[in-house]
Amino acid sequence: MTAQGNVRSEPMSSRAKQIWLVRHAETEWSANGRHTGRSDIPLTPSGIARAKGLAPALAAERFDLVLSSPRSRALETARNAGFRSTVEVEEALAEWDYGDYEGLTSVEIAARSPGWDLWCAGCPGGEEIDAVAARAQRVIKRCLASPGNALLFSHGHFTRMLAAVWLELTPTRGRSFGLKAGSISVLGFEHENRVIWQWDRVDAFEGH
Repeated sequence: MTAQGNVRSEPMSSRAKQIWLVRHAETEWSANGRHTGRSDIPLTPSGIARAKGLAPALAAERFDLVLSSPRSRALETARNAGFRSTVEVEEALAEWDYGDYEGLTSVEIAARSPGWDLWCAGCPGGEEIDAVAARAQRVIKRCLASPGNALLFSHGHFTRMLAAVWLELTPTRGRSFGLKAGSISVLGFEHENRVIWQWDRVDAFEGH
């Protein structure tokens, strides 16, 4: 069954599949630039409105698999975007564990560790970059095993890792894929090549 309840008559070709990525909508910490990994920070009123504004674009597509990070900010984005009854929690979609840097801004971290770079050094007491990349590989494998398109609700840094892993780049290249809260991105294929069809789309949802 798809997220809209229609039966697909034939499995979709693996080379026609798309993986849609939604970064959760705004929280107080995302608005303030605080690293939010394990902490369960709720959406702001603006974030809830943005999540609801995603619904028309997502409703126009068909998804056989709808997954969300277990964090409430991702789940509430999914539910407000129209997938309350179909979203499934996927633990591997959780944000990077920032360890000792949880809740700190980049400026605050730099004051402690000058020259710090998440994509090279990781976080003390937190998750190593290779572990984050391995989680991304597991998520992508699950999406490709689905008969049709997949929709994922996750977080800023982890979504960037998904892009790097999808394109078969080194995990550190995740630094190159910035994206905003409440945005939509789309991974897929062009012929046999893995590509990004859309990245960080937010303009269509302004004002919702």
